[in-house]
Amino acid sequence: MPFATVNGIELYYEVHGPENPAGEPIVFAHGAGGNHLSWWQQVPYFARTHLCVTFDHRGYGQSADAPGGPGGAAYVEDLRGLLDHLGIERANLVAQSMGGWTCLGFALRYPERVRRLVMADTHGGLQSPEIGAAFAAAMAERQAPPAGVHPAAGERMASEQPALAFLYSQIDGLNRPRTQAELLALLANAGAPTVAEVSRLAVPVLFIVGAEDGVIPPEVIEVASGHVPGARLERVPAAGHSVYFERPARFNELVAEFLA
Repeated sequence: MPFATVNGIELYYEVHGPENPAGEPIVFAHGAGGNHLSWWQQVPYFARTHLCVTFDHRGYGQSADAPGGPGGAAYVEDLRGLLDHLGIERANLVAQSMGGWTCLGFALRYPERVRRLVMADTHGGLQSPEIGAAFAAAMAERQAPPAGVHPAAGERMASEQPALAFLYSQIDGLNRPRTQAELLALLANAGAPTVAEVSRLAVPVLFIVGAEDGVIPPEVIEVASGHVPGARLERVPAAGHSVYFERPARFNELVAEFLA
C-alpha cells in the first residue's frame, strides 16, 4: 500500500489513470464523513483522461496523525508534501466539505500549483459577517435528520437510495469516531480564510452544492461564492450534502465541463 512520508506521518494515497493523461492531475480531498474510498464514482470516470490522486487526511482512513499532532492545522502542508512526493507541480483540486479547508487553504498559500479548484458542499472555512448571518438563518430553520440517517448522506439518499446511504456509513465507519465538538475543533484548527485573502485568489473556482444540503446550506455557499472573484456556483436539485456521492453523474458532468 502506498504511503508518503510527510510532516512526520505516513499519509496514505492512491494514484489511478493512464500512462499518458490528456489533462493535468486531479487531486480529490474527502470530507469528514469519508476517506479515499469516497471517490469510487469519480475515479473510474476521470481516470480515463487524468491521473487521479486520492488520499486519507491525517487522522482518517489509513493515515494516522502523530500523538498529540496538529490535526487540521497540517492539512495544507500535508497536501503540499504529497504533491512533492508524487512530483506533481500543478493539479486540479476537487474538495468535498472538510476537504475544502485543505484545498482552499492550499490555493491561497500555493496558487501557482493549482490549475482549477472545485469546492463541493463547502465554503472551506471562509468567514465573513454575511456568511455568519446566512449560517445562523439557515440553522434556525434546520431540523436534525432522523435517527440512523447520516447527516452528510441525508434523508433523501436514505429513502431513495438506501444501499448507497448504507455504503456511505460503512466508508465513514472506517474512520476514528469523532464527536461533533471534536470535528468542530478540528475544522477550527484547519484555519479560517478571510474575505481579504480570497479576494486576491486568481485560481478559477467552481462551487457545487446540493439544494437540500443541511450541513453547509446552499445559502451559505451562495454567499461564500460571491466573495471569490469570478467564481461559478451550481446548485444540484434533489441532493443533500454529498452531491458527488448521491448524484455522481451530474457531479462528474459539472466537474468535467469546468476542468475542460
